[in-house]
Amino acid sequence: MINKSIVINGVRQTLIVEGEVTLANVLRGQLHLTGTKIGCGKAQCGACSVIMDGKIVRSCVTKMKRVPDEAEITTIEGVGTQKNLHPLQLAWMIHGGAQCGFCSPGFIVSAKGLLDENTNPTREEVRDWFQRHRNACRCTGYKPLVDAVMTAARLIRGEVKVEELWEKLPQDGSIWGSNYIRPSALAKVTGTCDYGADLGIKMPCGTLQLKLVQAKVSHANILSIDTAEAEKMPGVYKVITHKDVQGKNRITGLITFPNNKGDGWDRPILCDEKVFQFGDAIAIVAADTEEHAQAAVEKVKVELEILPAYMSAPAAMADDAIEIHPGTPNIYWETKVIKGEETAPVMEDPNVVVVQDDFYVGRQPHLPMEADVGFAYIDDEERVVIHSKSIGIHLHHAMIAPGLGLEPEKLVLVQNPAGGTFGYKFSPTIEALLGVAAMATGKPVFLNFDYYQQITYTGKRSPFFINLKYGATKEGKLLAMEADWSVDHGPYSEFGDLVTLRGSQFIGASYMIPNIRSNGRTVCTNHAWGSAFRAYGSPQSLFATEVLMDELAEKLGMDPFELRYKNVYRPGDTTPTGCQPDVYSLVEIMDKLRPLYDAAKEKAKAESTADKKRGVGISLGAYGAGLDNPDGSEAWADYTETGVTIFNAWEDHGQGADMGTLATAHQALLPLGIKPEQIKLVMNDTSKTPASGPAGGSRSQVMTGNATKIACEELLKGIQKPDGSYRNYAEQVEAGLPTHFVGKYSTPAGYNGCDLETGQGAPFTTYMYAAFLSEVEVDINTGKTKVLGMTGIFDVGTLANKLVVDGQMYGGMIQGLGLALSEDFEDLNKHIDLISCGLPYSKDVPDKLVVDYVMPPREHGPFGASGVGEAPLTSPHASIINGITDACGVRITKLPALPEKILAGLKAKP
Repeated sequence: MINKSIVINGVRQTLIVEGEVTLANVLRGQLHLTGTKIGCGKAQCGACSVIMDGKIVRSCVTKMKRVPDEAEITTIEGVGTQKNLHPLQLAWMIHGGAQCGFCSPGFIVSAKGLLDENTNPTREEVRDWFQRHRNACRCTGYKPLVDAVMTAARLIRGEVKVEELWEKLPQDGSIWGSNYIRPSALAKVTGTCDYGADLGIKMPCGTLQLKLVQAKVSHANILSIDTAEAEKMPGVYKVITHKDVQGKNRITGLITFPNNKGDGWDRPILCDEKVFQFGDAIAIVAADTEEHAQAAVEKVKVELEILPAYMSAPAAMADDAIEIHPGTPNIYWETKVIKGEETAPVMEDPNVVVVQDDFYVGRQPHLPMEADVGFAYIDDEERVVIHSKSIGIHLHHAMIAPGLGLEPEKLVLVQNPAGGTFGYKFSPTIEALLGVAAMATGKPVFLNFDYYQQITYTGKRSPFFINLKYGATKEGKLLAMEADWSVDHGPYSEFGDLVTLRGSQFIGASYMIPNIRSNGRTVCTNHAWGSAFRAYGSPQSLFATEVLMDELAEKLGMDPFELRYKNVYRPGDTTPTGCQPDVYSLVEIMDKLRPLYDAAKEKAKAESTADKKRGVGISLGAYGAGLDNPDGSEAWADYTETGVTIFNAWEDHGQGADMGTLATAHQALLPLGIKPEQIKLVMNDTSKTPASGPAGGSRSQVMTGNATKIACEELLKGIQKPDGSYRNYAEQVEAGLPTHFVGKYSTPAGYNGCDLETGQGAPFTTYMYAAFLSEVEVDINTGKTKVLGMTGIFDVGTLANKLVVDGQMYGGMIQGLGLALSEDFEDLNKHIDLISCGLPYSKDVPDKLVVDYVMPPREHGPFGASGVGEAPLTSPHASIINGITDACGVRITKLPALPEKILAGLKAKP
């Protein structure tokens, strides 16, 4: 132990600490200054940034023995408070810098260090600063954060007043479509929003700390599990195995489609007979400290019989491959698209121009700044209560209750504030493990993954292997399409059929293709299980679609823009599933993009050099807002003394569920004259909120938005007087009339999903559409690609909140950049942290990020809105790849486009 005298946020502290303990752990664990976050634990994300003696340090790797006596340390708590905001915190809110908000304290502290040195930085100096100090963000695309620093600098210099920065609302007081700041922003920018690990620190004394015994191989039979030595280790309360699970010890996949060859009960909570993938949980150690739990993990002995590991779909499909789940074939679901006439005669016609190619989009990791975390306890009603990052609390409730052996009323799921998920939490990860541990010990339990576990254990985007073929007239009109795709969904079938169906729905989307014959299949492998990831199936489908469109344009001698313009949906055209789009906006989108495309082409031509070739690429995107019809949601509205309380389970990845709920409810309640601050939100607790459905597939604004709108409309009807005015709360109660109102929404008749034999049908009531333009530069000596600018023109219907929607678009486009150029999870030895997995930092992305909209209102969306979150990651990566080809002639068909691939392509050119 050492004695340290340190000044923290202006207050002298005497600390007795272990010299090897990190500053972050002391700030959080001993002082409960939980505004300083621990994300990666390896100084790669900057969430732990503090100022020490005037310099930015990453406190997660700064050991206390290296902290000088009398050091002056500033954390986010010392930058500003909720009642006395620093200009940076204010600017962060105004520019929408806090989406999930987990990285916000670290960024703000880092930016304060910059502005303490230089109150007049350039944008490039801000970007350089964040790059140098490894401040990473997965949500925003960085542009809003640079905008916020520039605005804060203006405030500090006195060039602008605070009141000038607030948006003026219209006379009717509506916040719909405005830049109104999301309700959670204030807590996020001040470090007072408690995420899972923050809540874990504040759990009661006696809470058991959990660590997992995990598989270090990808496929094996389990011969024995010996916990005897581990149980004797210091501080160990219990070592939990499958024998302690009271239920079926399986997580049900809730299979969507009846022709799935599996039964959906293929994923163990704790492995009992087999290991199916690297990282599978075999046992849980519950101890008094994390250190004691981890030490005991190393003493659990697991005897295995190693089996062949099939790490890709082609390997698992091989004739000699054994069944990963005995009794279920590795190809366990198949789908077709049969639209129009037979395609073979079209393709064989000598007057038809045919192009064909193979494509691969891989196992993109989600890379949230917050690793998976949660806790559980048994409450006074003997219910097992699980807190986690779940973005489908009612869905997960149904998926894990039978495996735990609990009746539904004895299980409660609550979503904590989440430091980003981007879809991986559509699958249960640690929820069932927490439930098992709480039930086996009878005590509160806490589990916090380190970032290695986050990378190697949680689900990833499902790779698609696609062969695609187009047939078109010599004038460029598409006549036919043939597609064949195999989906590597890892070892667990949950939602595997659904993501494969996305190939049926979105390969060829945006274009009128009268004749289609396609075949797709879901394949069980031993690589990371496939989980939802933003745009779910469309980045794979549309990458092939959009790159092959450029190949067709090249073969026809047409401009890629003109080829697309000729074929996009127009009135009367139909989607690959044979239904009409909800709106026909792609022509308007492309008309808006055309002058930008022409200008970018001229600029690239003028600025290209011998060593650095510049090019321009475009792509189109389309996606449905929903999880395939029929779908629905429920929300409640309570009339109260102070206003209205809205109850729903619109889970928040960080995308802004609070703002979506508030904007929708406030718009519906405008006749009441209610102010936004009079609307209270109660969200995401299965014991308190109705089943609104999971926050996936961009369904929430449409489904839960409609349910929220209906609940508010029911409230207005319920409190209206005969003369059209409204009773106040006291009058409503005195009259003995209801104060609780229910809103239920179901998709209208006629939207019944897709036929499983033909792939034809109406799977979504509303869609989202996009066009992307990327300006790139390729260094032909190194193969490195730099994206100089990205533009997205979107149609997501009317905007509930422009600030939130803009932020979604920026962040999604940059995730597309990562998918195009760097992000991967393939090598279990190499891809183990943020840097090795290819996360883009501030200087890896362009500062030139432009978003714009066309806004035809949707018939079936609340106040005309469609979904949002998936749209920006439908196909921006394809525009970057097309830009690379335009720049240097190399066409990449298997992502990511690493420099060595581009160099190889350059060397292979004649």
